[in-house]
Amino acid sequence: MTRIEGRTAAEIAGSVRALVDSGSLHAGDGLPPVRELAKSLGVNRNTVVAAYRQLAVAGVAITNRGAGTSIAPPPTFVEEGFAPDTVLRDVSHGNPDRNLLPDPSMVQLSSSPPVLYGESTVDPGLGAWAMSQFAADQPREFRLTVTSGAVDAIEKLLSQALSHGDAVALEDPCFLTSINAVRRAGYRPVPVPVDDEGMTAGGLRSALEAGARAVVCTPRAHNPTGVSLTPSRAAELQDALADHPHVLVIEDDHFSLLSQARYHSIVSRTHQRWALVRSVSKFLGPDLRVALVASDPGTADRFAVQISGGTKWVSHLLQRTVQALLTDETVQDRIHAAAVHYHRENTRFVELLRDRGITATGGDGLNIWVSTGADAHAVAGQLMRRGWIVRTGDSFALGTESGAERIRLTVHELDTDASEMLADALAKAVAAAHTGAGL
Repeated sequence: MTRIEGRTAAEIAGSVRALVDSGSLHAGDGLPPVRELAKSLGVNRNTVVAAYRQLAVAGVAITNRGAGTSIAPPPTFVEEGFAPDTVLRDVSHGNPDRNLLPDPSMVQLSSSPPVLYGESTVDPGLGAWAMSQFAADQPREFRLTVTSGAVDAIEKLLSQALSHGDAVALEDPCFLTSINAVRRAGYRPVPVPVDDEGMTAGGLRSALEAGARAVVCTPRAHNPTGVSLTPSRAAELQDALADHPHVLVIEDDHFSLLSQARYHSIVSRTHQRWALVRSVSKFLGPDLRVALVASDPGTADRFAVQISGGTKWVSHLLQRTVQALLTDETVQDRIHAAAVHYHRENTRFVELLRDRGITATGGDGLNIWVSTGADAHAVAGQLMRRGWIVRTGDSFALGTESGAERIRLTVHELDTDASEMLADALAKAVAAAHTGAGL
């Protein structure tokens, strides 16, 4: 074993990190048992325990009960989007239908003086539109912030409230970008189960008792399951948060204008730290990197520090384009048509699967969440042999079992014949996975 040095926890952790950086230690290499290293260095056992804890929080090492501590492998992140370099039919991507997105060049921007340093980071036109939208749903006082998309908003909101290693309550299964945002920043995800009414109150209570300092919740069109909070569940979640008024609650209402469900907030009137994030990506397109954030004044003030300096604000030209699109009657009609289309096509496919004895959810949102009753990777492998790429549920899982038998499908672009073909292929793949048979 390469020699580890140090007298304090910080020195020992730093020594291990230096050995990793130099290539002397590699992923999977075991670190000495705590008692052995403490004796070798002439330090208290608790000093080594603290050093290993620092390494674990930093993602450098993994401590497994009964198996000691070892160097962690490099983190891997699963991203949304089309599968690269494939001739197979991709129903894994999670994208909106490009044919339902408006062309930004269709709107004419009015003349406006150039924006300079020190001026408001929120364009007045978009700000007025957003304030009226949020006010209809948020009875409490709030301030408005504009960010470069929902992921940018969530990352900045978490960073102004948390420190490295802090716990964040996330839905399980969870939207990929939320998982990635939390893990990249070095926070500790705490899973909260999701059922057919949304995030569970018991799961949230457990996460709060485990020390969660922030909560990220999808109030409707949850990705990947498509479920939306019921009024009763939202009230239960408010009750669970009642004794934790200073925990930051982030509601990611990503499907807002397209959703068929009403918005029900888990933020009570007395909760102190909260933010509601609404991106335009699903109905205006992912390339328009704009999200609107309503938050309590204190959070907004801390948020503003991260937005206003340098080049961190969102271009006013981009904001004005978004405002022009959102107030254009033709675009409004297109958004309404898209909302109807996604709900109709998802519902139709769920019924096709039901006819074949397969359970699925997903009337709201862009995706279908399928319960195969078999190993999801075996089903996915069978589908690849039949010409289809799907997303397995473990991509979205924080717990070990939450996605083991699930797959996610994006089917809203399929015509009738293709939908029937996929439903048949899935039924055959599930049967083959159950029996362990090949083609």
